[in-house]
Amino acid sequence: MTKPILIVGGGPAGLSAAQALSAAGHRAVLVEKEQRLGGAPILSGYAKLVPTGEWAKDAIGGMVSRVESSDTVDIRTGLTVAEFDGEPGNFTAKLSDDTTIDAGAAILCTGFTHFDSVNKPEWGFGTFPDVVTTTQVEQMMSSGQGVRCPSDGRTPKRVAILLCVGSRDRQIGREWCSKICCTVSSNIAMEIREELPDCHVYIYYMDIRTFGLYEDLFYWRSQEEFKVKYIKARIAEVTSDGDRLIVKGEDTLVKRPITIPFDMVVHAIGMDPNIDNMMIASTFGVKLQKHGHIQHEDTYAGVARTSREGVFVAGAATGPETIDDSIAQAQGAAIAALSVSGELPVAAE
Repeated sequence: MTKPILIVGGGPAGLSAAQALSAAGHRAVLVEKEQRLGGAPILSGYAKLVPTGEWAKDAIGGMVSRVESSDTVDIRTGLTVAEFDGEPGNFTAKLSDDTTIDAGAAILCTGFTHFDSVNKPEWGFGTFPDVVTTTQVEQMMSSGQGVRCPSDGRTPKRVAILLCVGSRDRQIGREWCSKICCTVSSNIAMEIREELPDCHVYIYYMDIRTFGLYEDLFYWRSQEEFKVKYIKARIAEVTSDGDRLIVKGEDTLVKRPITIPFDMVVHAIGMDPNIDNMMIASTFGVKLQKHGHIQHEDTYAGVARTSREGVFVAGAATGPETIDDSIAQAQGAAIAALSVSGELPVAAE
């Protein structure tokens, strides 16, 4: 029997790869450093997912349940891969508990790290309790407590969402667009308006990048149906007058300064490379691209390949990515890994 395929990371991509291999009747070993599967959507308490509107606990929770019930997936939680040696079809991985795994190939589904807003101190996070992140707002929604000001639990009457916090910002070394923040912010704005019809929600942006079909579903719908207000602006700082938060900056369309009071300010935080990527790259012998994400090779020559033959990558490990595309990429990576492990025939060159 051919050797199992090693999957590193138990988020949407890792779960998808495991499901694909299970459907093909092939064994997989899924290694997750946390004690639970599900990745950011579960561990960070996401609410309704883009674009389906399904609750993360149901959509990703369902993926977790299917993988956990599979007879062909060996799940190892609370562990990391300490060593990885060998060649395609004949790899050996040593885990952090000193057990070893023989594998035919490996798929890295190690995801991303949320940007830490303390690296953008001028926008008030860590100074004022009512300056929060999109992830914290999602946690409020998914917990059932609703959107409330952390300082005193009151219902906000005015909410500002600041886009590109930790994205497209060369001054703090974040030169990339995080791809999904505009759409997620539009979705959150609609959810706030749905829960709190009397709350005015403003989105401050450099550019709106609700790409593809998301433009109509989120950008226009949020304005026309939910009356979310979009302001093209350059934000200088978030301060307080002792009672409310004050957003200061410039409206870049009309070229005039703005000083506007809010009850709550939300940072639309970006997607950083996984904080462990240097260690992961060293362990698996793969290259990182210039921003620190795991480098994937030319897609036209082969799906999901890294710089090391037999090691594949999928999802946000390669850069900012949507959940849906991460799931699709992982299925492609699973097929590619099967061909290397000897399960599928390899076409002649």
